[in-house]
Amino acid sequence: MKEETPSYERYQRQILLKGFGLEGQLKLLQAKVLVVGAGGLGCPALQYLVAAGVGTIGIVDEDIVSITNLHRQILFTVDDIGLPKSSTAKERLAKLNPEISITAYNERLTTNNALAIIKDYDIVIDATDNFYSRYLINDACVLLDKPIVYGAVSQFEGQVAILNYHSTTSIASANYRDLFPKPPIDGEVLNCAEAGVLGVLPGIIGSMQASETIKLITGIGKPLVNTVLTYHSLTNQMYEIEIVANPSTRFLLPVNEADFIKMDYEWFCASPINKLEISIENFNRMANSADVEIIDVRELGESPIPTDINYFQIPLSQLNKNLAAIKKETIVVFCQSGKRSLQAAQILFDTFGETKIIYSLKGGITEWVKNKSTEKR
Repeated sequence: MKEETPSYERYQRQILLKGFGLEGQLKLLQAKVLVVGAGGLGCPALQYLVAAGVGTIGIVDEDIVSITNLHRQILFTVDDIGLPKSSTAKERLAKLNPEISITAYNERLTTNNALAIIKDYDIVIDATDNFYSRYLINDACVLLDKPIVYGAVSQFEGQVAILNYHSTTSIASANYRDLFPKPPIDGEVLNCAEAGVLGVLPGIIGSMQASETIKLITGIGKPLVNTVLTYHSLTNQMYEIEIVANPSTRFLLPVNEADFIKMDYEWFCASPINKLEISIENFNRMANSADVEIIDVRELGESPIPTDINYFQIPLSQLNKNLAAIKKETIVVFCQSGKRSLQAAQILFDTFGETKIIYSLKGGITEWVKNKSTEKR
């Protein structure tokens, strides 16, 4: 940091605000914000946070500037084509406000570096454009107890929300897995490269992300905690949807750093059929929860028979006739090897769609028993 107190002249218009004042400006100066993604959302968010006087800014992006970026990423120019976004953004932003500290991370956020990078910041702005990154950022922030200011855009519509923020109320904090327990089916939600985006829209949503971040830091206004705000640029309509923390999704979160490093987010966000499978570790977390329905889809009399989990049996051949018996929102099915349960999970998904969270035990109960035996040795 180059100065311990803010420049009054630079921030005069903010300091004059009732309820903001010098105290709010000092809070900004002391804050540390990490922006993941220096693209359509990240560019405006960065520009306004830097201009506002957030004292420490981190920029994570491994991409380079291309000509297709320029209609919406107006931090860059044609002279920047082919240059790294993170370091180029740092250089440009330093000219906007040399009084703050900016660090560029010219790398992709992965399970190997995410925790080390995120731990040094107070707030993370998710300005990414893919589900792999969003789940990874979410899980890292849940582990580190860091709030996320989430944004997304597609075509003419954008969203903003504050996730994983622990307020003083007794309301549980919602995270990204409460919004999307599983990644959408391939082709269901298109990114900007596939569906296109109105150039001004990321500027609007990214500016909203900056605004929500400033509100969190300074304590002014009513931030979008546990709330998704959707904005449609063609009609200028806005509406809000409350996100409720779902106990079932907590079983899918990594429990510690080692668990996080082992997570394969690319696999998790891959093909629809793979999305229905869960690991033995996640199955164990869910096995005896009152919120989860465990169903054995093997035929009667098949062994091994698990004795230390709560489940009931509906053979795959009888599943379609007994769908009404399945009441809970989260369902995990298992069979001998994982093949029949995957078929069962697909049937359930085709029947219930997104109204239920459905999984199949990868490797089946045989692999689960083998794993239990190894643990006891």
